[in-house]
Parts: sequence; C-alpha cells; structure tokens
Amino acid sequence: MITLDAALTALIYLAECFLLFLIGKFAYKLFQRKIKVGVELVEKDNFAFAVAHVGYFIGLLLAISSAIVGPSNGIWIDVMDIAIYGLLAIVLLNISIIINDKIILRKFVVYKEIIDDQNVGTGVIEGANAIATGLIILGSVSGEGGGIDTALVFWVIGQILLIITAYFYSWITPFDVHDQIEKDNIAVGLGFAGAIAAIGNLIRYGLMIDFVSWQESITNVGIDVLIGLIFLPLARTLTDKILLPGRSLTDELVNQERPNVGAGLIEAFAYIGGSVLITLCL
Repeated sequence: MITLDAALTALIYLAECFLLFLIGKFAYKLFQRKIKVGVELVEKDNFAFAVAHVGYFIGLLLAISSAIVGPSNGIWIDVMDIAIYGLLAIVLLNISIIINDKIILRKFVVYKEIIDDQNVGTGVIEGANAIATGLIILGSVSGEGGGIDTALVFWVIGQILLIITAYFYSWITPFDVHDQIEKDNIAVGLGFAGAIAAIGNLIRYGLMIDFVSWQESITNVGIDVLIGLIFLPLARTLTDKILLPGRSLTDELVNQERPNVGAGLIEAFAYIGGSVLITLCL
C-alpha cells in the first residue's frame, strides 16, 4: 500500500522531471536557434521534424529517468542528484545531435534535409540518435560507484561507438546509405535508425552495472557492442530469409521506383529486436 509520504515524494520527483523537460525544451531551442519549432510543427506540418523532435524527447525521458533509477539517498539528496544529472543529460543530448549532424550524417546538411526538404528518413535517423544517446546516458548514470566523471567518459565512449556503428552499417550495405537518405528514401533511413538504436541499447546494457573499475565497464560495453556489430549483417540476412521470404531486402529498399517503407521498418525491427534478445540472453 502506498503511504502518504511515498505519494508526496513521488509528486516532488514528478514535478522536478516536468521542470527538466521544460528546460530541455528551451535548451533545444538554444542549441538549434535556426529552427522555429512552433512553425515547423504547426504551420508547416513538418513530419520529418516532428519525428526528430519526438525522438529528442524520448531520449530526454530516458536520460532524465537515469537520475531516478536506483536506491534513494533521502529526498533532498535525490532532488539534487536528479537536478544535476538531469541538466547534464540535457546538455549531452543536445551535443549528441550536433555530433549526429556533423559526423554520422556528414555527407549532407541535416538542417536542409529536415527543415527545407522535410526528409523523413533524415528525421528518423536524428530521432534514433537521440534515443540511443538517452539509452547511453541511462546506462552511464545507473548503478552505484560512478559519478559525473564516469557519466561523461561513458557518454564520450558511447558517441564514438555510435559513429563506428554508422560507418560499419554503411560498409555492410550494398548501396550508398547517405546517397539514398539524401534522396528522401525513408526505407533506408528506417533501417539505419534501427541499427543505431539497437547498438545504443546494447551500450546501455553493458553500462547498467555498478561501477567497479574502468576496465570492467569498458570490457562489458566492448563485448556487447562487438556482439551487436556481428549481429547486424546476420540480421540483414535473416530479414531476407525469414521476415521477407522470396524477396531481396536491397531490392525492396533501393531497386524499385518507390522504396518499400515497410521493408525498412522490418529491417529496423530485426536490429532492435535482436538487441533486446541479446540483452536477455547475456
């Protein structure tokens, strides 16, 4: 049975989280000054931006929740921890969007694709990157023994691993991923986004242990991500043979007049579903 004290404590935590969401909203506008959020969402009905923006808030939800997970140290210490780690998460999440724009989707101007061209495939990838970063922050802050220093280092490691994932995914696909995304190929964008989210989930799993040493934590993450990278090409093959029997995934994505968005969604599910199964089996 929930006591009055527990209910009041939960309300305080909830109010603080809503405040952090509000701060996160203004932080996004500060980091993305050229984007008029209200205009894109309401006046232009920009679905590409809506997808990216929702991904940002999902990532923010995951990142903020990282400060709540775990044993309580007393309400006032908890409130301070939520504030400190919540604000840190907001800053890191917005920086990750810049990294996504400048490195992961480096071959074209993301602002132009999402705002001017309303390219949904690009919006999906930016949203997935925010979600993956939220998962990484969730893993970095969860558990005992760590602090702000470990959270920052693991965030940096996570961003490097997401960049490696992007390069690796481009290498295993038999077509130019960036070229297809720039052509507004939503199907390819979905598949790419699924790979990023899947690896983000594996990094989260590797970090969600009590911090004992750098070696142990980095080894855990390295093993999980290595398994995930090995699984990516396997998942593409399984998508061809099991989820799309009698069809070629590549043909469905790029070798027809209208790319098969459903096939891209199935590919993304294969990656994300596989990452969930891997975490359950490890």
